[in-house]
Amino acid sequence: MALDPGKSPGFLLWHATLRWQRDIAAALAPLGLTHVQFVLLACAWWLNTQGEHPNQLTLARQAGTDVKMTSQVLRTLENKGLVAREVDPADTRAKRLRVTDTGAALAPRAIAAVEQVDAEFFQPVPVEDAIALLGRLAHPET
Repeated sequence: MALDPGKSPGFLLWHATLRWQRDIAAALAPLGLTHVQFVLLACAWWLNTQGEHPNQLTLARQAGTDVKMTSQVLRTLENKGLVAREVDPADTRAKRLRVTDTGAALAPRAIAAVEQVDAEFFQPVPVEDAIALLGRLAHPET
């Protein structure tokens, strides 16, 4: 028997996700980034700060994105001057990703904007509870 939509976890998650995505898009628009552009820029920036210069596959795995879509979005970020693809000295077929100075200045601002949205969005729930639930949903195997 079908649940009342208001009692369906999946339906509620769908609506919560849509609301959260709208809030994130609104916060990132003044910075000239889409949500996917933000995720890839932030992940590349974070990896760079850890001394890593990932290739597209490594970045896609870190971000949880499709490799082909990652390539397309990276092209956009490259055209915006936020990331650079450089030949890997160890494998000239591979490209390593480096966040440019412009991207490195934008990434922390964008992260702060997204963290503010997250703080407001998740405010009704203790942060530890939200992280525990979402962690279990994102990685049920652990």
